[in-house]
Amino acid sequence: MGLVACSSPADSSGNGAADLSDDATKKDAGKDAGKDAGKDAAADAGKDSGSGDASPPSSGELTLITEPDDGFTAIYDLVASAKSTLDMTMYELVDTTMSTALLTAAKNGVAVRVILDQNLEKSSNTTAYNKLTAGGVSVHWANPTYSVTHQKTITVDGTTSAIMTLNLTSTYYSSTRDFAVITTDANDVAAIETVFDADFTNASITPPTGDDLVWSPTNSQTSLVDIIAGAKDTLLVENEEMEYATIVDALTAAAKRGVDVEVIMTASSSYTSEFKELLAAGVKLSTYASTASLYIHAKVIVADGSSAFVGSENFSTTSLNKNRELGLITTNATIVSSLGKTLASDYAGATPFIIE
Repeated sequence: MGLVACSSPADSSGNGAADLSDDATKKDAGKDAGKDAGKDAAADAGKDSGSGDASPPSSGELTLITEPDDGFTAIYDLVASAKSTLDMTMYELVDTTMSTALLTAAKNGVAVRVILDQNLEKSSNTTAYNKLTAGGVSVHWANPTYSVTHQKTITVDGTTSAIMTLNLTSTYYSSTRDFAVITTDANDVAAIETVFDADFTNASITPPTGDDLVWSPTNSQTSLVDIIAGAKDTLLVENEEMEYATIVDALTAAAKRGVDVEVIMTASSSYTSEFKELLAAGVKLSTYASTASLYIHAKVIVADGSSAFVGSENFSTTSLNKNRELGLITTNATIVSSLGKTLASDYAGATPFIIE
């Protein structure tokens, strides 16, 4: 994969979409309002934003997809490229175009297997489950041992995996800040497939980490704290949730030792106490209103402009300790630089948070 141009961050692109990787109490009024407000405007914005005209940045074994800027073509193309196998683990599968693409792959002789969350999203996923099963796709309801199967991964032919922060819910494609990293790192892809095979049969497994992988409920807490604790100069952070005290403590400690910490989120009253703690330590916190045209759904950390985490893990106890989640940490300069530019743009477009 050669180096290609990076699309610029969007100015405005839609409405909010709560992830709900924790319990249903995360559906506070602000998030619900953010889901409903401005949907017509978001749809209009989506016609122009995220069209996929510019190619996403690619370097070596990694390609970064930035949503809504890059559109969804690269993800659909990955599915269409499958020749022998396709394995997907997905929290929400509501995108009918994706379901059709999976059925087409199965019809063309590809062995398609899909794991769908059932603990929180069974009602949302049932239509896809039934449609795929009827079309010859092997579909498995996720292991109920996990509070939520919140992982969002697609692996094609045992050689290429997309590790995503986004759900397959097309309603929100034009409205949320999300990322996907497509990797051909053989050790990472093999580890993802090993875990998929276990999860597809509800077998117990300690996930192998390959070269770069961050799994919940095993190594995610340590990995995220380590990347924060290792920062010397700057931290750029986007996350949908800010509930986990260990992460809050790591961010406040970084600010107190002189690291320039910038956090971008969609505003939520659920995290007022955590926001106060961050601000008191010197963290710079900017937020988008729940009714804004951009909803921060991404889960990203960029440290010193030299390393980055991207994945499905939210900063919550459930996400890090009880869910099935997957992310990765990379030092790929092209990918890290692109993530940093997008987060810097998002921070500049948000409103500094003030405790009244």
